[in-house]
Amino acid sequence: MSMQASIEQTLFEGLDPVHLEVVNESDKHNVPPGSESHFRIIVASPRFEGLRLLARHRQVHGLLARELSGGIHALALHTLTPEEWTAREGRVAESPPCLGGGKRR
Repeated sequence: MSMQASIEQTLFEGLDPVHLEVVNESDKHNVPPGSESHFRIIVASPRFEGLRLLARHRQVHGLLARELSGGIHALALHTLTPEEWTAREGRVAESPPCLGGGKRR
């Protein structure tokens, strides 16, 4: 199973999301082709109700402990309640461009 599929399955099972996107952004970084090391996750779940942002992120990190120990270098999280997701009309900020490796000015 790919890292992306593992992340998706783990979050579906652990958060029962109303919306989940797992985007492999590794191709935007200085890594070999086909890498699965940089991900952006957009998840809207009722399990985030009443939780502050840090607690939401800790919940995701806890669920993904196995995946995080296996080669993920970067994880951009957008953790929303269903109400917040609806209010944003399904929009979140894009990831910033990579400035690491040989791309720094």
